[in-house]
Amino acid sequence: MTTIESLYDIYKRCTVVTTDSRNCPQGSLFFALRGATFDGNRFAAQALDAGSAYAVVDDASVVKDDRYLLVDNVLRALQELARFHRRTLGLPVIAITGTNGKTTTKELTAACLATTYDILATEGNLNNAIGVPLTLLRLRASHRIAVVEMGASHPGDIRELVDIAEPDYGIITNVGKAHLQGFGSFEGVVATKCELYDFLRRRGGKVFLHGENAHLSARVQGLETITYGTTEGQFVSGRLTACSPYLSFTFTHDGHTSAVDTHLIGGYNLYNALAAATIALYFGVPQEKIAAAVAAYEPQNRRSQLMKTARNTLIVDAYNANPTSMTAALDNFFAMTLPHKVVILGDMGELGADSREEHRKIVARLRDVRDVRDVRVLLAGKEFSAAGEAFTCFPDTDALVAYLQANPLSDSTVLIKGSRSMQLEKCLNCL
Repeated sequence: MTTIESLYDIYKRCTVVTTDSRNCPQGSLFFALRGATFDGNRFAAQALDAGSAYAVVDDASVVKDDRYLLVDNVLRALQELARFHRRTLGLPVIAITGTNGKTTTKELTAACLATTYDILATEGNLNNAIGVPLTLLRLRASHRIAVVEMGASHPGDIRELVDIAEPDYGIITNVGKAHLQGFGSFEGVVATKCELYDFLRRRGGKVFLHGENAHLSARVQGLETITYGTTEGQFVSGRLTACSPYLSFTFTHDGHTSAVDTHLIGGYNLYNALAAATIALYFGVPQEKIAAAVAAYEPQNRRSQLMKTARNTLIVDAYNANPTSMTAALDNFFAMTLPHKVVILGDMGELGADSREEHRKIVARLRDVRDVRDVRVLLAGKEFSAAGEAFTCFPDTDALVAYLQANPLSDSTVLIKGSRSMQLEKCLNCL
């Protein structure tokens, strides 16, 4: 069997780590991961033929020569190698998790820190048991700080990830109702996210904390905290100054105030921006550089993106959805002074036994708003169709697209939000 020490010596000689036999650069190290419907061991030879220098496998029957590195479990070897590498370099690691806002906070934090340091940050949403070690294995001696995003859908997920990354600092952006099918309850969500706090408490690490969040403030006993919020007395305090539609805000640290006009949609992004500013200020980034970095950041991947088409203005938030983020997006949208508002919502996934009730609550909120404002509502998905009898409903996104093609919208401002599984981006060409 190949030991982690010998595997690490080989890793240092390789150009890159890959888990995809279709993408094996010359000199790469291939990890033959298993999945529910595939076995990477079957593709080890293909990876070597394509350019990989070595293949890490856990099926002895595929080993043909010394380019095959046999281990007990490929995923565990990947994780242990990442932890070994992280320990070897010993640079500060910041872990970011939360129900909502963790990717935006990670991107803003990385943008701010990068003005002063050579940093590594999670790419996209590679925030799970495979993505976190792959991120850590991109660390180089030239990096000064690592910003690692961590996602979770079941109890123990964060515990597994912090055991790999061993962060020195951490932030939980917020806790809300998401993945209830996996967590079992809201308390399960809180407990799982706070596995980050549990690790930092043992390590003697530090927490960046939204000081006004009661759920999180109650869980930080025994931890050193660096706080942010909208009240005075925080390490960083901020104030929303405009949100129509882009967020503008001020933030104050050590008596100095900066004003920032962003490309972010939604007042809820104030806390993501304040979190990034807090982390960057703690690491000594000048305040003016932070303000410039936040102002320059533009969201991608359909996360609260403002898009203008030939006929309409779209607020596209179709990357993911849960009751907390959907309520926040709706409240923000309704508060905006915009013409001819249209709301297009798709089902929220992974809510388990609470799904029908949570969709009914969203429908009730929509009904209240419609009674006092001129807002048009279109709902897609089985859950909304069952709960939203007062509105125009469609069983799936394809039916919604057909309706929009037959009944085009014009001169409207449209909020589009739903879970990734709904693929609401299919609507964009119709709007």
